[in-house]
Amino acid sequence: MLEQLEGIILKTNNYGETHKILTIFTKQLGKITAISRGANKPKSRLSAISQVFIQGHFLIYVSKGLSTIQQGQIKQSFRHIREDIKKTAYATYIIELTEKLIDVKEPDPFIYDQLYQTLTWINEYDSYMIPMMMYELKLYTKGGFAPVVSNCVNCKEKEFPFFFSIQEGGLLCERCKHLDQKSLLLNNSFARILPILQGVGLERIGNISVKEKNIQLLRNILDHYYDVYGGYTLKSKNFLSQLNLLE
Repeated sequence: MLEQLEGIILKTNNYGETHKILTIFTKQLGKITAISRGANKPKSRLSAISQVFIQGHFLIYVSKGLSTIQQGQIKQSFRHIREDIKKTAYATYIIELTEKLIDVKEPDPFIYDQLYQTLTWINEYDSYMIPMMMYELKLYTKGGFAPVVSNCVNCKEKEFPFFFSIQEGGLLCERCKHLDQKSLLLNNSFARILPILQGVGLERIGNISVKEKNIQLLRNILDHYYDVYGGYTLKSKNFLSQLNLLE
């Protein structure tokens, strides 16, 4: 069946000498795989649109197996991401994470919109760590392993102070901190912002002001948390680690 779909390309693989297999996160149908015939030919009408990060409108013959792209028109190319190696690295990371954590042909317009807005933020601004981590937290929810950040994971207490426990999967209150001797004490302002970052859409956030030390703290927490609960090895994380070491 021919379908007109809006989507973001998450992954490409060469197929033979001239074709590409594309993994596309579509707004209407979720994640699908489609062949882009002749996309590796320089003069192909599908060459420009068959690239990772591209958001476009596609005319796709959708089948139970491998679908086929008939036509495509670029809606957003995220040019500034492609021109900056660090932006490329972080955008590749969230794209790869998305590809791993969303299910085939399971529509999720909210996650789709959050991915688009996050890529747009990375494309347009130099400060993008908080929007990116907001999206990560939403993907963790999608994947079923998000940390509990609104109350104590053990007794449901909502009174400060809180400790973050990777072992227990979220916040621990003063009475429950004994469950994990390695839990990390959070300052109250940091603990208050976590539920907002996890639950609020990026479109509802205006000027995001978070201290650099808290940005680094959250980055470290998410990295270690994913290592324990994520379940997928991400090539892009290795590249990011190498890039950060060079800096």
